[in-house]
Amino acid sequence: MRLAIGDPAPGFELTTDTGSTLSLSALLEQGKKIILYAYPAAMTPGCTTQACDFRDSLASLTAHGYTVVGISPDKPEKLAKFVERDAITFPLLSDPDKSVLTAYGAFGEKQNYGKTVMGVIRSTFVIGTDGKIENAFYNVKATGHVAKLRRDLKID
Repeated sequence: MRLAIGDPAPGFELTTDTGSTLSLSALLEQGKKIILYAYPAAMTPGCTTQACDFRDSLASLTAHGYTVVGISPDKPEKLAKFVERDAITFPLLSDPDKSVLTAYGAFGEKQNYGKTVMGVIRSTFVIGTDGKIENAFYNVKATGHVAKLRRDLKID
């Protein structure tokens, strides 16, 4: 099931790359909009490109009232290595049972090299301060997605 604009964002409480827990409610308490992006696997070429694009745009996104958070099925230990290797400066969430990814419609059937497989569907969600979905982008490209997102959000 895919989320649509106006839907309530599914709640979560997951372990981060640091081993602490982070919940949607804690993020909403900060009073900022949330950019939650789902990616298949840490330290792969496409996911690294996407994470580095978010990292490089973080100051601008933050200045416009957004908090960025990544989510994947990777274990916290792998996420910690990813953060260290690529100087990722925002939290990465571990969803090993894929329950949160599934709730967001970011896990399911997808095409991979012409075959239908089950996996993480690269997606980005903009969650408003009211906890509702403001934008839901599915099947996004790793390269160029952050630039497109910034244009869609009218961020220079």
